[in-house]
Amino acid sequence: MKKSFIIASILTVTLGMSVQAQDSPRESVSFGLKVGANYSNVWDKQGQDFQADGKFGFAGGLFVGIPFSELLGFQPELMISQKGMQASGTLFGTAYSNKRTTTYLDVPLQLQIKPADFLTVVVGPQYSFLLHEKNVYTFGSNSIEQEQEFENDNVRKNVLGFVAGVDVMVSHFVISGRTSFDFLNNNGDGSSVTPRYKNLLVQLTVGYKF
Repeated sequence: MKKSFIIASILTVTLGMSVQAQDSPRESVSFGLKVGANYSNVWDKQGQDFQADGKFGFAGGLFVGIPFSELLGFQPELMISQKGMQASGTLFGTAYSNKRTTTYLDVPLQLQIKPADFLTVVVGPQYSFLLHEKNVYTFGSNSIEQEQEFENDNVRKNVLGFVAGVDVMVSHFVISGRTSFDFLNNNGDGSSVTPRYKNLLVQLTVGYKF
């Protein structure tokens, strides 16, 4: 009787440990939604006669966590992300200012590194597709030629980049910080004389993981 009790106790403890391991948040497929803000600017604008300041924009979308092991996983995301800048410079020898808002569909493909249940580090490539661009121009001499040059600009729609960041879990809520930058500039065919640059941003979102 005593031997049977000991065996039953061992089986119970073993089963409990197995269930706990399967339910570990680092080894379970998860998905969720998140929303927040970007602070964007530009980089690698060599040879360009303009000065750029950052601007705030919307960020929101969904994510999926796919575990490979307790320590590693894969996290693709689908994000609507507003980028852009506030710029001033010269074009055809005349001063101008431009507030540019570009709305992208960002697809980060991130490797997860999970040192703890509450902390995930992510890093990987990012594909971005330009959905919409809005410009607000001010020209020093109200130049029609300048405005036409901006409106006819051949903007690159498909962009590759890099993203890195951290996710912090608080119960089912996720606080995420990201930084990303483009490898390719915004100039589609290399013929434009309007500002050429690569996007750069810092992003903060709050999400809910199901």
